[in-house]
Amino acid sequence: MLGHGTVGSAFAGLLEERADAIEVEVGRRPEISGVLTRSRGDFDDIVERSDLIVELMGGVEPTRDYVLRALEAGRHVVTANKQLLSQHGEEVFDAARRGGVQVRFEGAVAGVVPAIRVMAETLAAAHIERVHGIVNGTTNYILSEMARTGASYEDALADAQRLGYAEADPTEDVTGKDAAAKMAILARLAFNAAVRLDQVSYEGIERLTADDIAYAKDLELSLKLIGSAERIGSGLAVHVYPAFLYADHPLASVNGAFNAVTIESPAITEITLSGPGAGGIQTASAVLGDVVSAMIPPPSLVPPAVDVPLVTDTEFSFYLHLEVADRPGVLAQVAEILGMQDVSVKSVVQKGLGEEARLVMVMHPVLESKFRAAVDLLSRLDFVREAPRVIRVIEETF
Repeated sequence: MLGHGTVGSAFAGLLEERADAIEVEVGRRPEISGVLTRSRGDFDDIVERSDLIVELMGGVEPTRDYVLRALEAGRHVVTANKQLLSQHGEEVFDAARRGGVQVRFEGAVAGVVPAIRVMAETLAAAHIERVHGIVNGTTNYILSEMARTGASYEDALADAQRLGYAEADPTEDVTGKDAAAKMAILARLAFNAAVRLDQVSYEGIERLTADDIAYAKDLELSLKLIGSAERIGSGLAVHVYPAFLYADHPLASVNGAFNAVTIESPAITEITLSGPGAGGIQTASAVLGDVVSAMIPPPSLVPPAVDVPLVTDTEFSFYLHLEVADRPGVLAQVAEILGMQDVSVKSVVQKGLGEEARLVMVMHPVLESKFRAAVDLLSRLDFVREAPRVIRVIEETF
């Protein structure tokens, strides 16, 4: 085992607790033959005495070097390292194929939600069209609390930190980078495409306000941080963004620190997998499941990736919040500028009067480039008092 922090110690305890049951199931008893931390253990000695390496160190270096050396030595690897796989996944998978050994990584995405195993095994023959979901428990907890209590973003974040859902430095979570790494991994599995973290566009939740949550309630919507990977023609679009959902969307009711992944395919229509997000015992459980799977031959190998072009300009519906001065002709001017970019308004709500008026609109689906161009023009108008706020809206119902 590489690493013995929160997840590593939880894994060690769970392995000891479940070893007898695993031996009954697969005929072999897993035991920890060595542990590498900053202060103890020798990597070469650990590899020599092991059949399988469990990597729970995190980070990219020296983890990448350790994982590649283990694979080259013919050792299976189980990891929960989303950053390593989203940045150097192809190098890792190539090394596993050369060595004829397995790399398993269920714990890298969505805690105990078995999205990776379902896509790689259960749905291996399905033609997946889209994978989208809530893959970061920290941000989902923050948004759920803002909706439930009316708390500000700052107060909800502080509460998440107090409860241990958010790190002292929550940057990777709240900016969407953590979710982007997970979507790169899910896109690799769903579409067999080599998608790296730096190819995933992502937005976070730092700029969302209690007003956005309040207007969501007015419009009977909920607000979530969504990761999405989908086929667009012959290409693939992978994004992370805050989005409003209608009440009957399967992700709309996923609250608190829970994660959920929805998989769509003509063969199955859609399925949604939901459960607790990443945490010590939850991730350890997913890691132990991978260890058991790796103990059962034949090896499960990630196939080589194929080249798929990435699409960056796609259609979305949008929510637009404008702080405006309530003067004659304001709404007409706004509608005219939107129309110039082929943006059609689905609904509009006006609140307040005089210099404190607000326009809240939901648009019909439109290419993002056209909508962003319209917003840029609107932001220059003298009666627009603050920078426009924009959030995507997912129109699908199920």
